[in-house]
Amino acid sequence: MKMRAFVLAVPVLLFAAGSYADTTDVKTQSRVLVKKMGKHCVDDPNCFNRYHPAIKPVATAKPGQLLTYETRDALDSDLNVNSVPKDLGAVDLNYVHPLTGPVYIEGAKRGDVLAVTLIDIEPDEYGYTTVVPGFGFLRDRFTEPFIANWKLNHLEAVSDQLPGVRIPFNGFMGTVGVMPGEPEVDAWEARETQLGKAGGVALPPQPTGALPAAVCGPNGSHKDKCLRTIPPRENGGNMDIKQMVVGTTLLLPCFVDGCGLFIGDVHFAQGDGEVAGTAIEMGATVTVRTEIRKGMAAMIKTGPHFEGGSQIKQLEPDRFYATISYPIKKAGEIPPQHKYLGGDKIGPLVNLSEDLTVAARGALNEMIDWLVKTYGWTPVQAYVYASVACDLRIGNVVDVPNYAVSTICPLEHIRK
Repeated sequence: MKMRAFVLAVPVLLFAAGSYADTTDVKTQSRVLVKKMGKHCVDDPNCFNRYHPAIKPVATAKPGQLLTYETRDALDSDLNVNSVPKDLGAVDLNYVHPLTGPVYIEGAKRGDVLAVTLIDIEPDEYGYTTVVPGFGFLRDRFTEPFIANWKLNHLEAVSDQLPGVRIPFNGFMGTVGVMPGEPEVDAWEARETQLGKAGGVALPPQPTGALPAAVCGPNGSHKDKCLRTIPPRENGGNMDIKQMVVGTTLLLPCFVDGCGLFIGDVHFAQGDGEVAGTAIEMGATVTVRTEIRKGMAAMIKTGPHFEGGSQIKQLEPDRFYATISYPIKKAGEIPPQHKYLGGDKIGPLVNLSEDLTVAARGALNEMIDWLVKTYGWTPVQAYVYASVACDLRIGNVVDVPNYAVSTICPLEHIRK
């Protein structure tokens, strides 16, 4: 039998000179890049750490463009993988938070809403979690400095200070927002000044370390009006909301034309509450896309909104342990969050009425004690784990006087 040869004809696609080498060179989207320059924010014309509408935009972008920000860690620090607790003494909190921007969004006007969809976060290779004396939810219990140094990649974070713990990557923008207008600066400063005079925690404008220096520094044009970035406000800012991960859209009311979108203080991962005062802090490269929703700012009054899909489901633990607590404390104890109210009534009481703060403190302290007993950790190790992985959840705000708060800790991150 005679064999018949078959020839498979393969078409050859010929390209003209200058053709693309591979798909890497094919670009389909317009992008604006806001680069990080210099070692610290003070060296960087694209960086600032106070809020005022006199701060000029450093770039312009159109809605729908990809907008990429190179960001710095929250403390604008020189911390590294070998840092130890005493190194925290060199951190100047006047430089918190170094923010990249602001960026002018073409077509956006005061009264509009800027919808900001998080597209991607590229983490640095190093991050940290700190306990700073006088700061954090349990600052009365944890009075000594501590640092956990984390090695980061797209899969997980590991630290020699928490051996056996692997925290999965769930990055988000700890600080993101838009510039306030003059009316907002005046109103927010007035209410915070009133709180400070009543004995509450309020951070007035502080020109020392303020950037840009020409606007907010000691000789700046608006040095007494530049707001600190530590508290979140109606413009967004330091919200530290772990659910705002890739794929979600943040809705920010615009207070100035162009909105002035800024990003910084990126977190590799965090528990709801960020109880130790920091998450896994890092520098990162963040890509977002914006959309203008005309005239919608009137719908957003007390703070930004955000929307998404299945992202919240993906943040839930596979295995967990939880503690529950109510507004019950020891007689004579005045929690630090209540001291500005005075102790004549609060001090002697064992049961407070409808108090979520005391309930949350109780659930968190109970969880820390459980982690210490179960895993042999020190209390500060358990506190750090709670800050980066465990969630404070409100159970109810109706069962008077004892509202309920839970601390829920995932167990699958602990491998012992």
